[in-house]
Amino acid sequence: MRIGIDVRCFAQGKNTGVEEYAQRALDAIFKIDHENEYVLFFNAWHGQKVDFSWATQYKNVKLKKFSIPNKLLNFSLWFLRYPKLDKLCGGVDVFFMPNNNFYALSNNVKLFLTIHDLSFEHYKKSFSFKRRMWHFFVNPRLLAQRADHIFVVSEATKTDLLETYGISSQKISVTPNGMTSVSGNYDRNNIDLIAVKKKYNLPYKFILYFGTIEPRKNIVNIIKAFDELLDRKNDIEYKLVIAGANGWKGEKIFKAIGNAKYSKKIMILTDIPEEEKEIFYTLSSIFVYPSFFEGFGFPPLEAIACGIPTITSYTTSLPEVVESKAIMINPMRPSEIADALITTITDKKLQKNLTKNLDEYIKKFQWNIFAKKFKYFVDKN
Repeated sequence: MRIGIDVRCFAQGKNTGVEEYAQRALDAIFKIDHENEYVLFFNAWHGQKVDFSWATQYKNVKLKKFSIPNKLLNFSLWFLRYPKLDKLCGGVDVFFMPNNNFYALSNNVKLFLTIHDLSFEHYKKSFSFKRRMWHFFVNPRLLAQRADHIFVVSEATKTDLLETYGISSQKISVTPNGMTSVSGNYDRNNIDLIAVKKKYNLPYKFILYFGTIEPRKNIVNIIKAFDELLDRKNDIEYKLVIAGANGWKGEKIFKAIGNAKYSKKIMILTDIPEEEKEIFYTLSSIFVYPSFFEGFGFPPLEAIACGIPTITSYTTSLPEVVESKAIMINPMRPSEIADALITTITDKKLQKNLTKNLDEYIKKFQWNIFAKKFKYFVDKN
């Protein structure tokens, strides 16, 4: 059987959650399936160079590269329903899309799709006008209805699909994400930790947020909670470090930092290299992630894997991900975040309980779980 896979998500050259998911999920598939033939469909104007050696090292995986202007391709796929992506792949039986995108397929081709979340349906104001228009024309609802099978990364996303799009539960499989490159194996005396600490002049004790710097991540309430924390516990020496990639409307967060009562104790660091991410987790004292909406939420999982006491929201998928390994709060209440910070700082027994038996916890997040389920449905067709 021939399976086409849409890998256009790699054309931006970024390492966001979708790219992380696509690479690790596909690599897991290729490791266990040496029978079916896979064709990767990639398109990038100006011949964007992307390293696909991690995929093409497998004998049954081929790459089809195109350099069609994206706007032209997207318009043609949306308006003309042409070209058929399966035909560009040389003919396939199944076409898999690891995220929403413009597409056109022959009627006899099965469509497999991963939907990470429906945040664009519930938090439209958190997306730029351009991004809202992109979702409007891609039409994820219609895409989900056309799909023969849908993989979701949490029960929360499955419930959302059932309630928002009316998709049949029979064609939805819940397969949690696996671990990222974060392993949790850094020793506190590792020379790399000392080098990164010096490079960014990181404090000895700090509360960390790591993720996209955008309103949906609720960073403003972290800043308010930090102010309240220091008002109530002015003898502590903690600072707040906000790290990650700049997102849409990030300027509102920078303004909130400037207006904070303890702004001099807040550091903001952008464009952290991927290889330094785990070091930031390991150096931190507490990780806080009170996001309003997550289809899965890699950062809390990564922080917990590094043995860092974690505070996160009890909304959407986050309780599924963290289980009993984090303190859960109402993201709408900065005072509740502040309470959780004080409890975590002062209760050493709690810190120990949050970070014990991590090996058993992490075992639940394995990419081969998805790979086996994917192969099952491929073979079934």
